[in-house]
Amino acid sequence: MTTTTEHDDPILTTREAARLLGVAVSTAQVWMEGGALPTWKTPGGHRRVRLSAVNRLLRQRAANGIAYDKPPGTVPNAQRTAEFRPALAPSYPVPQNEAERLAALAASGLMDSPEEAVFDRLTWLATQVTECPMALLTLLSGQRQWFKSRVGMAARETPREWALCNHAIMRNGPFVVEDAGKDPRFANNPMVTQSPYIRFYAGYPVRDANGLALGVLCVIDTEPRRLRERELRALRELAAIASDEVGRRA
Repeated sequence: MTTTTEHDDPILTTREAARLLGVAVSTAQVWMEGGALPTWKTPGGHRRVRLSAVNRLLRQRAANGIAYDKPPGTVPNAQRTAEFRPALAPSYPVPQNEAERLAALAASGLMDSPEEAVFDRLTWLATQVTECPMALLTLLSGQRQWFKSRVGMAARETPREWALCNHAIMRNGPFVVEDAGKDPRFANNPMVTQSPYIRFYAGYPVRDANGLALGVLCVIDTEPRRLRERELRALRELAAIASDEVGRRA
């Protein structure tokens, strides 16, 4: 018998549920109070709901052809919902709290959002302090590695399984690859064998206010190399600033 754990079916706040559903917080509150979403209250009086209940309501409303109160392009659909579900048999490493992490990423509203100067400054600074030609602020959904900000990289996204950042989000400290071409984990990766021909990679996780790693701030070079301690520290501080900014979006 399969047992559902809290990591498989994370608890969401009203705001997080509203973002997943593509409705205003006030609308989600009405649905919760009316019983359309099964909820409960915390000792502090705040309503909570399981991710499975939100997904069930999404499927019901899609089947009934009911519209949402979001503009075109931001309406959740079956494909969009699937993007924030853990892969069934991933070919890449995933953290134990992957379901909770993906729910938080969906609720943040950061995926596919417009470019923002606050993040673009951080990636530019990352290239300056490390002298690497490329820097990315990545977000990892269940299907894609999407670049919220990028310097020196033409692509806007890659499949999730290509992401070296899969390893970085599982670290508390830096994840560094000095020569990806000689690393058996990455030697056959299309990002290594084809453009941009990654050799060096260093990244720190970018976390939300609850400490969940939504993505990574990383620097990349086409030549094998190392970072000095002060360069690693500068990258860590920039990732911390990115985390502070992400935390304000929750």
